[in-house]
Amino acid sequence: QVRIVESGGGLVQPGGSLRLACATGSITSVFNSYILAWYRQAPGRQREFVASVARLGETNYADSVKGRFTITRDNAWKKGYLQMSSLKPEDTAVYYCNLGNFWGQGTQVIVSS
Repeated sequence: QVRIVESGGGLVQPGGSLRLACATGSITSVFNSYILAWYRQAPGRQREFVASVARLGETNYADSVKGRFTITRDNAWKKGYLQMSSLKPEDTAVYYCNLGNFWGQGTQVIVSS
């Protein structure tokens, strides 16, 4: 079992920035075995893919966040990050960190003036 804890969510105005963090209680070999990803779920909508990063740094992004969000991972500390900039109201959602079959409880992001 891998425990995942997200942090960094909050209320931000449109155009602002937030940095989400994902701490995983995994051993290094387990952490490095998986792609780390962020998903989000807005009220009344299905959970959707946001971004992912492989062990060696290859990244993928949803079209809706390309150029605004940056995903990174720290393999030594077994953590993941999602830097979000130029935030829009439609980015409002609960953001979840994913590592293989494991999920965190999510962190709420609200973009509103």
